[in-house]
Amino acid sequence: MGRLLLLFVALPAVELALLIEIGRRIGTVETIGLIVVTGVVGAAMARSQGLRVVSRLREQMSTGQMPADSLLDGAMILVASALLVTPGVLTDAFGFLCLLPAFRSRVKRGVVRRIEQAIEDGRLQATMHHGVPFEGESPPREINITPPPDDDR
Repeated sequence: MGRLLLLFVALPAVELALLIEIGRRIGTVETIGLIVVTGVVGAAMARSQGLRVVSRLREQMSTGQMPADSLLDGAMILVASALLVTPGVLTDAFGFLCLLPAFRSRVKRGVVRRIEQAIEDGRLQATMHHGVPFEGESPPREINITPPPDDDR
């Protein structure tokens, strides 16, 4: 609940205060121009990065590789796009960071570590299911990660 409060109340308040302060220092028109420019540049960068990821995703799928890395990149680029079209200084900064491959790589490593740790600690359970294959194909493998059942029930 505290994180949601931070996300929906504190962050917009900080963003508004920063925009007001920037407006005081450089002017209202210039501040609006800055918001428009970061939105346009960010959208163009996100489109370019997104197209690269889609191309890599298609290539991986056509060769039968698991595209997990590309899917995470795509998700982060989608988040970056949403942040960059949202007026604000902090959201733009984080959005631009999400477009940097080095930053995405670091975040992905952290996410994988947290998932692995949650599985080791028993907070998540991973199970493998085999689907019904098409004629002549080996069975597909699907990984489902679900929270373990509560012991209090």
